[in-house]
Amino acid sequence: MGGLLLCFAASAQTDPEKKADTVKVGSIIIIKDGETSTEIITETQVDKPRHKPRRQKGRVSTNWIVPDIGFTNYHDKTDYSSAEAQNFVHGQTTGHPADKSDFALKPSSFNLNVWLFLQRVSLHKNYVNLKYGIGVDLNRYYYKSDIRYIDGPQPYVERQHVSMDYNRLVADYVTVPLMLNVNPNPGKKYGLSFSVGASASYLYRGRNRQKSDDFGKYKLNSDFNMERWKLAYIAELGLGPVKLYGSYSITPLHQYGVDIHPYTVGIRFSGL
Repeated sequence: MGGLLLCFAASAQTDPEKKADTVKVGSIIIIKDGETSTEIITETQVDKPRHKPRRQKGRVSTNWIVPDIGFTNYHDKTDYSSAEAQNFVHGQTTGHPADKSDFALKPSSFNLNVWLFLQRVSLHKNYVNLKYGIGVDLNRYYYKSDIRYIDGPQPYVERQHVSMDYNRLVADYVTVPLMLNVNPNPGKKYGLSFSVGASASYLYRGRNRQKSDDFGKYKLNSDFNMERWKLAYIAELGLGPVKLYGSYSITPLHQYGVDIHPYTVGIRFSGL
């Protein structure tokens, strides 16, 4: 090596027009720039990339305290010609049997979810993921009609002959969602993604709240005849951290009387 360096130095003095030369000795490469400097590098240094590759996201990602807000309504599949449906609604008048209008909702009915956490686990390089979490599913159904839930061994609904300022049924659940998530662009902050799956919920609070000039405020806490367990299809479509979510309840809201299936559509703010 020393001899080679001396040769290059002599060559630089006798041949000024020569600008650069490279000699490989085993795994060592000697580069002379044709002026005054000589650099010795190894093959491993040559193969080393100039820039570090982009770090991939971790296999598990978590968001804490995630809010949802949306509208709720339901699909009424009740056969109102059946004796069960007619017996469920009391206070009927001549020529006005129980019908779909007794359970019609105002557009102000809403759904609010607060997720304690949502977690995403990569199944394949963050392109295909599993999403799950736990939170509360809060629903406020505002009726157009003046029905009232009557609690007892066999709860039922009774028509009130007063005009109500508001008539609200509250149904609150503890919910566990499970979804398969597809993210075509995992490296993009505002990439498109979508998820589909199902959720299981348990009713922990029910309430009927009303207000009228005739009787003032009325509140009754009970689960009435609402189903304790709720199973629902769920989905979301996201553009970065903003997502459109939806759900449709497979199980009916009530155990008997009417066959109505709630659904929701709203906005979710989550980085997953």
